[in-house]
Amino acid sequence: MNAMFRRQMIDYVQYHRDPRNGLMHVLGIILLFLGAVLPLSLWHFDAFGIPISLGAVLALPVLLYWLLLDAALGAGILAFAVLFLAAAMMIADHVHGMALWALFAALVILGLVSQAVGHKLFERNNPSLLDHPAHLFLGPMFVMAKLYMALGFRPSVADLIAPDWSSDRHASDHLQGDQHSRP
Repeated sequence: MNAMFRRQMIDYVQYHRDPRNGLMHVLGIILLFLGAVLPLSLWHFDAFGIPISLGAVLALPVLLYWLLLDAALGAGILAFAVLFLAAAMMIADHVHGMALWALFAALVILGLVSQAVGHKLFERNNPSLLDHPAHLFLGPMFVMAKLYMALGFRPSVADLIAPDWSSDRHASDHLQGDQHSRP
């Protein structure tokens, strides 16, 4: 796990301390990803007999970014992204016209609402995205890290994702640890 990822995740986790908000984010991020790629699945081409959607092409740079931040978490996100991209293409093949756009709107609105409710109801603060737009890209990493932690994979992320935040010193200890581990 590189130092940049550790610093970003420590900052992200400070906005996501309540486990109920974490669950709202799991739901919200899945809905938002599926909603984002759904209309982009209307346009696709075949590469070596495999249908590739415009959504997959546009998701590729972000998927590469996640792989570079942390290869193991990025690989998990990539696996789920392939499933969601395939699901979006199947939905786009069967749902047409206004029904597709209504589904797109419903997925995006429900995804955003679930995250906003999680922050207001459980965290009692604004979504981190308002203060740090880059957190848009950290949400899926956070969700995947939570999944890995729940499954007992990558115990090293547990200290980042579920630390004892009873003191601000804990966060600064993590940052200082990163500074010492740099080459």
